[in-house]
Amino acid sequence: MMDQLWTIFSVVLPLDKKQWADTNAQEVPPEHEEFTVQLSQQILELFQACRQQASDLDRKELCRTELQREIQLIFPQSRLFLVGSSLNGFGTRTSDGDLCLVVKEEPVNQKTEARRILSLVQKLFSTKLSSYIERPQLIRAKVPIVKFRDKVSNVDFDLNVNNVIGIRNTFLLRTYAFIENRVRPLVLVVKKWARFHEINDASRGTLSSYSLALMVLHYLQTLPEPILPSLQKNYPECFDPTMQLHLVHQAPRTIPPYVSKNGSSLGDLLIGFFKYYAAEFDWSRQIISVREAKAIARPDGVEWRNKFICVEEPFDGTNTARAVHEKQKFDMIRGEFTQAWRLLQDKKDLNCILPLKVAKHKR
Repeated sequence: MMDQLWTIFSVVLPLDKKQWADTNAQEVPPEHEEFTVQLSQQILELFQACRQQASDLDRKELCRTELQREIQLIFPQSRLFLVGSSLNGFGTRTSDGDLCLVVKEEPVNQKTEARRILSLVQKLFSTKLSSYIERPQLIRAKVPIVKFRDKVSNVDFDLNVNNVIGIRNTFLLRTYAFIENRVRPLVLVVKKWARFHEINDASRGTLSSYSLALMVLHYLQTLPEPILPSLQKNYPECFDPTMQLHLVHQAPRTIPPYVSKNGSSLGDLLIGFFKYYAAEFDWSRQIISVREAKAIARPDGVEWRNKFICVEEPFDGTNTARAVHEKQKFDMIRGEFTQAWRLLQDKKDLNCILPLKVAKHKR
């Protein structure tokens, strides 16, 4: 089944420049567009330089195939899935690989059973596979993982057990990434900006790349003329949370491109993104919801109480930004959004918030 998945998705679709021009030609006032044309071009050039290539994906898939073969000698019914940014359309040339080892259809207790399984995987990596697997390390997090480096591809990987929500949201995000041409460049530039300003590391109390991607999607859904719909509302049968895992990758293939009447340029949208989170979104009372395609009021559940940033996971409703648990980190994140909005609004030059030479070098 994974072979079938990779036949479908092994090549990341290129951004067609002609199609791009046509998309942005709709209802863009020329006198407004000219101020952000340089910024739009910078965003597009950064995207073209840094987006993950098919060859990058092939290297990760080669590692996945080899590891699945070895792991199945210990767990014969298991399957290994590549998930996250490598497959969801938002990967860069230097993106790490995320792997989900599914040992059974039923849920696995992450504190006990998952750790036991991962201990066996770590042992396999550090003994039999030590010729090409480097530094395997068991991390005892809420969702425990084995971190390791593949010497062949020079890619760092995180491997979890049965965190199947990651398989479902990979294909949800992938559908958002490819139904509208402006989505992928915007997510990539926001991730690069956040990484440069050191607010893109959940292990250090800031935002994960997944949360940042959801924040961009949410912003594009909440514009007066939306650029994205709620896919889960429009196509519930394609994103059914009970769908069997081997079918998850097939359903989104039937979804057509989304045609928005909003012709805003990349530059205008990036400025608008920073403005939305700097001045419009109510952090203390609202939840960022891609599932609902709007900001929703915070319920009084333990998942949301006393949290600084609330980003709803589209399938299981948990808070993907729970790592931001210190006021100092939250203030730093908000400060960066405000600073980026003011600088971009004034200068209309991406270099004022993200030096392009640095960003392109760290592809």
